[in-house]
Amino acid sequence: MFTAYKFRIYPDEKQKELFVKTFGCVRSIYNKMLADKIEHYKKTQKMLNNTPAQYKKKFPYFKEVDSIALANAQINLQTAYKNFFNNPKTGFPNFKSKKNTRRSYTTNLVNNNIELKSGKLKLPKVGFVKIKQHREIPEGYILKAVTISQNGSGKFFASILFKYEHEVIHKEPKSFLGMDYSMHDLYVDSEGNKAQYEHFYRKTEEKLKREQRKLSLMKKGSKNRAKQRIKVAKVHEKIANCRKDFMHKKSRQIANVYDCVCIENLDMKGMSQSLNFGKSVHDNAYGSFINMLSYKLEEQGKYLVNVDRFYPSSQLCSVCGYQNRETKDLSIREWICPQCGTRHDRDINAAVNLRNEGKRLLLNQINKNRGALGVSLL
Repeated sequence: MFTAYKFRIYPDEKQKELFVKTFGCVRSIYNKMLADKIEHYKKTQKMLNNTPAQYKKKFPYFKEVDSIALANAQINLQTAYKNFFNNPKTGFPNFKSKKNTRRSYTTNLVNNNIELKSGKLKLPKVGFVKIKQHREIPEGYILKAVTISQNGSGKFFASILFKYEHEVIHKEPKSFLGMDYSMHDLYVDSEGNKAQYEHFYRKTEEKLKREQRKLSLMKKGSKNRAKQRIKVAKVHEKIANCRKDFMHKKSRQIANVYDCVCIENLDMKGMSQSLNFGKSVHDNAYGSFINMLSYKLEEQGKYLVNVDRFYPSSQLCSVCGYQNRETKDLSIREWICPQCGTRHDRDINAAVNLRNEGKRLLLNQINKNRGALGVSLL
């Protein structure tokens, strides 16, 4: 298996200059190769297999940076190009913009050109860079690659990829949790608990508006505008860091307690583009939360079950199974089952139904697998 640890690095001025040059060269080689591929395809209707080495004579500055970083840019372009031809819905590769505030490049371990030791990280062409290693690397982890990135506020980071041996032993699922998406609370679970999400973007929105307003009034290209842009980037960075911290802690709590989590397979992108929910959907970042929860469950041999989005979780009575079609309206937050008389909170009832349906789907799959192996069924 593979895992990556992200650490902040503190390059000196020369190293910063080389990092920025490498970011630019990686972007430039990607764009030049893509432009040549497009031109070649228009002329011949065939794919051009070009490499960074073909451009170094004409553009000598490519020789000044890490050649593996350029090779990785070629691999990324080739993958994007093939993905488009295999499935046009993925979209045609775009040219990389010079204005993108987040810049990065990836280099691979070849002949011990990368080392991590004594609070320093050795990188090709750069040498040793000071690193803030806030966590120990477990024994047996093999370093494979490093991605250097710079965020909008100007900070540099190294994301170090490791390979390690890990056999995932799937557990017998005993504890189940259903989670229904909530625009306001992030989620409501089948035990009646809410995430108590703090809405970090909404809380900081006024401050962000003030800083962005100042930025918009400044002259383009001025030093004051450059300073103000960093201030705006720092506000965005704080929002993202607070959100990420909250979600990592919450997903870890759930993954440690439950063997199986059952959720609804929602189209978050479609939801953000409709009903004026864009800011709220992007603020709580439910998709990112589910991704964190998924890998934390997987590494422990636990399960995340996706229930079909068309399953009527909010319409079914979790006690008797009666389907109340009148609850389709989102303004109805509570309802009484006409058949058994149970009073339901819309979100909690939906979470219970998702838990029951997810449990059924998972146990059926386990039974099928065991039946195929000739093992006694649950």
